[in-house]
Amino acid sequence: MPDPTPVPRLQPSDVSLAHALIRVGLGVNIAMHGLVRLPDLRGFAAGLEADFAETFLPGALVHLSGYGIVFAETVIGILLVLGLFLRPVLAAGMALMVVLIFGTCLLQNWGTAGSQLVYLGIYGLLLGSAGFDRFSLDGRRTAGRGGRRRFGRWEKRRTGRLLE
Repeated sequence: MPDPTPVPRLQPSDVSLAHALIRVGLGVNIAMHGLVRLPDLRGFAAGLEADFAETFLPGALVHLSGYGIVFAETVIGILLVLGLFLRPVLAAGMALMVVLIFGTCLLQNWGTAGSQLVYLGIYGLLLGSAGFDRFSLDGRRTAGRGGRRRFGRWEKRRTGRLLE
């Protein structure tokens, strides 16, 4: 006898809302990583250089990377909050995380490396669900070009049925 309990389905509007809230939360977190370091940018870069002194990386490269990390975190975070240039920003965030994971593993700081893998996973989740982006500046820009109906087109391609 078949189970009469209906199977719940993902609603595109729910996925869009979840995507937006995760994107904004990640954006605030990443932006604040950079913004709180801006007042003492030299100190942050010098601290990184000291941390990596016993590794094979040249001190000047590490010092320069300190500046780049702070600016990258700030810009990526702000653009995530706004939802602007979403796919390239998510890809840039993932690339930044790979660089940070490399450095963290070089220092053998495995706890932090694990946390950074979680960030990488969240970036990946957002990139994988970017087609559901609706509550962002990018979403507003594409809405005029039929962006609101893209979920219906996606559903039709996926199942053969149009879902509006």
